[in-house]
Amino acid sequence: MFGLRSDGKKVKNMNIIDKAEPFFMPQRIDAVNYTTIKIPCDKMDEFISRERRNGNNYSYMHLIIATIVRVLYIRKKLNRFIMRGTIYQRNYISVSMDIKKKLEDDGEQVTLKFYFTGKESLPEIKKIVDDEIALNLKEDEVHQTTKVANRFVKLPDFLFRWAMKLANWADHHGLLSKSLIKASPFHTSCFLTNLKSIKLGYIYHHLYNFGTTTMFISMGKEQVEPYVENNKELKLGKFLTLGISLDERVADGLYMGKSLKLCKDLLANPDNLMQNMPDDGTIPKRLVKKRAKKEKKLKKKETKKSKQNEKSQKKKKIKPLKNKQKYDEKIKKSKLKKEKMISFESGLDDIDLNK
Repeated sequence: MFGLRSDGKKVKNMNIIDKAEPFFMPQRIDAVNYTTIKIPCDKMDEFISRERRNGNNYSYMHLIIATIVRVLYIRKKLNRFIMRGTIYQRNYISVSMDIKKKLEDDGEQVTLKFYFTGKESLPEIKKIVDDEIALNLKEDEVHQTTKVANRFVKLPDFLFRWAMKLANWADHHGLLSKSLIKASPFHTSCFLTNLKSIKLGYIYHHLYNFGTTTMFISMGKEQVEPYVENNKELKLGKFLTLGISLDERVADGLYMGKSLKLCKDLLANPDNLMQNMPDDGTIPKRLVKKRAKKEKKLKKKETKKSKQNEKSQKKKKIKPLKNKQKYDEKIKKSKLKKEKMISFESGLDDIDLNK
């Protein structure tokens, strides 16, 4: 009530455009933008195979969730939400995800919600995710979200309709209880769907008007695609594509673009996810320097190889003589020598040696 909420704080000192956008586009579905990120799988595959030899079993899903958490921690505007035209900064970082207890048509579907501070390393994030999934995959376990949903489902249709309207009204006015917000998968920083697990490609998922989710990410199955390396050579590579839906009202295009680039850079260098984040919300400088040095070394090696290939491919060219007169004189002398030799040999043939 009066702009106060349990899950976020009102953002103040905003410019006129950011403040007016929620009134131009009052619903979240009005303001959704769609984009994709293509990530080369070679670096992720190298990282996963190396860590597997060390006894750590990571998957693409772990890397994606860790990247989402890190980007939301560094780029804090992405962790905002809008309610009744007011922009709020969320108090926590969370990722919601649907899982099936059994991969069958009638298999029970559970929506999980993982909570993070944003400072966690990849091993810590993996433990949070794996523990929550393992707990809720048990047949006798009932998730908190399912418990709350079952209470509403048991109501008659007309009461259920009124209950949902009441919950929506309470949410819009900041009166929804903390327990319901915690149980709701729609009150989250990001919603992730792992379509790779059922061997499907990415999709562009809509944003829900109910709740506070401003980002929806769809992870599709990786595919082998052609690409051009260094604007020269055509090659084949394996790529993982993310379909992303974003509420454009929380940040401008430049901010969104830099955030997506950070997401791509982190997935291209998974080793950066192994370290805990500092309190100031920046990437550790030593990791950035290491990455820059590695990139420089690789570029130098590539340029050397390309130069060597060019040299081997080029044919040896005959260098033109600086003094053409000298060249002509040499040719004349060589011709005269040949003529003398021919005349001498013909003279010998005329002489009868038997005499």
